[in-house]
Amino acid sequence: MIVHMLRFTFKETATEEERESVLAVLRRTASVESVSFSTVGQCLGDSDGFTHAYCVGITDLPTLRRYMHDPVHLAGDPQITPYLDRIAIGPDLSDDMTPTLAQDILALHEEKVALYPEWAAELGTLLAT
Repeated sequence: MIVHMLRFTFKETATEEERESVLAVLRRTASVESVSFSTVGQCLGDSDGFTHAYCVGITDLPTLRRYMHDPVHLAGDPQITPYLDRIAIGPDLSDDMTPTLAQDILALHEEKVALYPEWAAELGTLLAT
């Protein structure tokens, strides 16, 4: 199982209605066929200032690739990013002990970046450092 997590904060200018809409889009993405389990909601604990979190469980690399390119996922990102101030990807985790798993996941991400450069550019402006 690969557990993928995002932590994020809304822009101060995002209205409550816009925030609820973003969370609904995230829940729609988290409900696609390739996701085994998910949660979308508040960020708890030492959050580094992030207020919300998105977490999905995905069984393996081929399923992760399907998830990354799912039309619902691709359609949702442009509905989400305009309302976000910052986003942190991970920490991800897995019970798969394959030594190259992190590199294999990164290769899938790089494949998506190459296919969708506009998406990558938009995401890049939000990534927390």
